[in-house]
Amino acid sequence: MKSIVMLVAAIALTGSAAFGESQIKVDESLASYQPVEGVSGNLNSIGSDTLNNLMTYWSEEFKKFYPNVNVQIEGKGSSTAPPALIAGLAQLGPMSRKMKASEVDDFERAHGYKPLAVPVAVDALAVFVHKDNPIQGLSLPQVDAIFSKTRRLRAAADIASWGQVGLTGDWTDRPISLYGRNSASGTYGFFKEHALGKGDIKDTVKEQPGSASVVQGITVDRFGIGYSGIGYTTPGVRALPLSKEDGGTFVEANQENAYAGTYPLARFLYVYVNQAPGEGLDPLTKEFLKMVLSKEGQEICIKDGYFPLPAKVVAESLSKIE
Repeated sequence: MKSIVMLVAAIALTGSAAFGESQIKVDESLASYQPVEGVSGNLNSIGSDTLNNLMTYWSEEFKKFYPNVNVQIEGKGSSTAPPALIAGLAQLGPMSRKMKASEVDDFERAHGYKPLAVPVAVDALAVFVHKDNPIQGLSLPQVDAIFSKTRRLRAAADIASWGQVGLTGDWTDRPISLYGRNSASGTYGFFKEHALGKGDIKDTVKEQPGSASVVQGITVDRFGIGYSGIGYTTPGVRALPLSKEDGGTFVEANQENAYAGTYPLARFLYVYVNQAPGEGLDPLTKEFLKMVLSKEGQEICIKDGYFPLPAKVVAESLSKIE
């Protein structure tokens, strides 16, 4: 599976990064979706909450081409995707992280081969604060010291108040109020691995059932901080620029920085499917993925606040499901 770092090379090869300073655009070389005959039936998706809105928008677009297709979407967390695919309860397993080795092993024991991961969008996992919070940015060691009790990124001390990260006045002694996801969430897993060095989450984090709940919590809590996909940005919160190290340059959570790999919490969003080696997908699943990877499908990424894939990555994915 391609990493976000390898995406940089993919974009360089395309010669078309498809982004600008003020407007996110789909790669101009992406083809429009071409519907085919004989597609019908029920399509089930079980998995990521982060991808829940995207999957809903994609299903609505898909039904424009195939009005008689019924799409059911359940988004309770990325960890629900692998068992659903293994049991045949869903054809689509959206995940905001890569499958763990143990999940891949479970799938392989059941089916004799590994699942296929299809990148469908690019995300900048955001660390959100209230819109009125004046902080300029945070380093990953500071984020670790705020959210984790183990401080694997070697911060000198625990961080519990806003004054400890440089805020003054009314903010100085205010406790930092923490919002996050539960362990079923792929966003939780990605954040724990990449922002906390796989350290232990503090017991004081208020676990939320979905990304929208994290953002809503911060919106009404002036001293709150939390994390979710950039697609859940609202006017009530602000995505903080981040640096990899203390004293480093803060990097905005935008498309250009996610593509370049300079934003430290950039990631692919995936849809996993059950495709036996040497065999094609069933027509319904195949056409849904082809629509997702089309010009129309990638424009929906922008509509939902995420970043579209470059054509090089799309072409690689299409070659696997043809």
